[in-house]
Amino acid sequence: MKKITIIVVDDHMIVREGLCKMLALEDDFAVVAEAKNGRVAVAQALDLKPDVILMDIAMPGLNGLEATRQILKALPNTKIIILTAHNDDAYINSATAAGAVGFLLKQTSAHKVCRAVREIQNGKTFFGNSIAKRLARLGQSSPSRESVRGGKQSSLTSREVEVLQLIAEGKANKETASDLGISIKTVEKHRGNLMEKLDIHDTASLTRYAISAGIIESSV
Repeated sequence: MKKITIIVVDDHMIVREGLCKMLALEDDFAVVAEAKNGRVAVAQALDLKPDVILMDIAMPGLNGLEATRQILKALPNTKIIILTAHNDDAYINSATAAGAVGFLLKQTSAHKVCRAVREIQNGKTFFGNSIAKRLARLGQSSPSRESVRGGKQSSLTSREVEVLQLIAEGKANKETASDLGISIKTVEKHRGNLMEKLDIHDTASLTRYAISAGIIESSV
């Protein structure tokens, strides 16, 4: 029997370990890697090409939504389930627009998580009952990989989203350049492009935008 290969992505070690142990109990699952943030997840996915990824949203460095977009652009056959504590409409909208085919809350039972993995591997989508109702209300009862990001964020490149997240996390240009492996001048260029595209011209407003767009979570 060919096992379903899975990567688990969450910035909390205890959550990752718990998920990995739970999934390992299933005969048809094989956890091939775990990642502590979106950037590590992208690298692992490109290397291992898993069938399914369980992806958290709010993670430092690169959030799960942008990681989802980057992974699916390179690996359109990989299926991603968002598994998060956040259930507001902005996150649900952004997750489906990014191409996720499942969305579950962290209080979901182990049985339902396993069921979700199997169903999306068989070509279905899987959303918890409360999430499905909200998707229907939002006019997205059947989200697909072809969903397009809406609003101003749709004009941002993946690199600009990465820079925006690091700015919103309080990183200086030098730190951002180091984290992304690019020059400070390139960071400054991306920052300028962000402000022009979003029509936002100060760091505090960029941070508020990043929170409202689900790029980072509020610290409040």
